[in-house]
Amino acid sequence: MPIISMFYGIIVYMYCERNAQHKKPHLHAEYQGEEVVVAFNGKVIDGKIPNKQLKLLLAWMTIHEDELNANWQLLSDGLDYFKIEPLR
Repeated sequence: MPIISMFYGIIVYMYCERNAQHKKPHLHAEYQGEEVVVAFNGKVIDGKIPNKQLKLLLAWMTIHEDELNANWQLLSDGLDYFKIEPLR
């Protein structure tokens, strides 16, 4: 999976899942071996990470909403993604 950002031990992935179970825009995040799938609207679709890290991830997603949507569109069109600045 392409890594689009990393911050505070959280690794954020996004990839094209054509004909997959998650059809709405979402990302995957991993923290210390746990994984969560989060829709761009902030709803957890699957999995879990600690609450503190989830809050950091959701804050980052809010800040970078436009970039996330652009990456989703690029990947959906079969094009390359771009990295997104980490939370600082």
